[in-house]
Amino acid sequence: MTPAARYQTAAEILDEILGGVAAEKALTNWARRARFAGSKDRAAVRDHVFDVLRQRQSCAARGGPDGRGLILGLLRGDGIDPDTVFTGDGYGPAVLSEAEREAGDAGDVLDLPAWIVAPMREALGEDFDRTEHALRERAPVMLRVNLAKSDPAAARAALADEGVIAEPVAGSATALVVTEGARRIRLGRAYLDGLVELQDGSSQAAVAALAGRAPARVLDYCAGGGGKSLALAALCSAEIYAHDADPARMSDLPERAARAGADITRLDREEIAGHAPYDLVICDVPCSGSGTWRRTPEMKWRFSEADLAALVQTQAEILDEAAAHVAPGGYLAYMTCSILAEENEAQAEGFGARHPGFALRGTRRWPVSASGDGFFLAQFERVS
Repeated sequence: MTPAARYQTAAEILDEILGGVAAEKALTNWARRARFAGSKDRAAVRDHVFDVLRQRQSCAARGGPDGRGLILGLLRGDGIDPDTVFTGDGYGPAVLSEAEREAGDAGDVLDLPAWIVAPMREALGEDFDRTEHALRERAPVMLRVNLAKSDPAAARAALADEGVIAEPVAGSATALVVTEGARRIRLGRAYLDGLVELQDGSSQAAVAALAGRAPARVLDYCAGGGGKSLALAALCSAEIYAHDADPARMSDLPERAARAGADITRLDREEIAGHAPYDLVICDVPCSGSGTWRRTPEMKWRFSEADLAALVQTQAEILDEAAAHVAPGGYLAYMTCSILAEENEAQAEGFGARHPGFALRGTRRWPVSASGDGFFLAQFERVS
């Protein structure tokens, strides 16, 4: 495919997404139809689509609201002369109209849904502008060094042998940020042999804070794919149990644990009480994911006030359920990958008010940055 054809394909896929098709599904459907497209073509088209979704409002202001206009806006924002792409040649976009040539000023457009601007400003204060701009950029590809099998220097060397260049993150004993060769990671021996695992830097930092408490028995109550269970297993010798309301989310955990050399027991809901109480219960609850919108930019535009209200209620219910499984003197860790106060500080305050037997022992926010996503951690100790 020519560069122009890749942009034209991205415009057509964006029209499908604007029509309600999920981004991943639209991309997968196209890939199945486009057997002629090579891996570099597919990667380029995907990058164009997600670059637009991260900055959809400003792309629309610079070009127009449909797929073609969004690609035009993307080119202008990237400093690429649109006439070099909109040539009408081959499978590229048709030549620009006079009206399209005259459009193109993004001004002070925010790449956020209008309703979320006020709560985000309230939560972030002076960090709002920096965060809003950061969410327009691609997220870093982060790796966690599995200290049970390797160390940062050895892991970096193994990755480099496979064409993956990764740099250490200041202040972290396990985090690496990939600067070259990210698409080779899953095929390399460093990954397949369990020396490294894909995990965001902020998430790693939160788990490291919990490992310092040296728990003997841990319940990862909203385990999902089990990333935090795996990270904790590499940092301490605790008995680790993983549960998720949707057990299918944990289907890959046995394979991942075997690769990492970790011993993690999956529990169904009815099995949790039989292993209780736990010294540490981790609740990485369902949330807006607003701290990760660089990775899932489509969700930024689909998320609504009603969604937030429903999530806040669900989060409170999960905390109330999980609290029953914490041992006296044990800890309940509440986590989100959100940057909204309603899901973070307000949720922690509400739990404390409902459960006087738990004492808040600290909260921490991690910002959207070059070394991690937006993340929140609150720790409660069961004191009675």
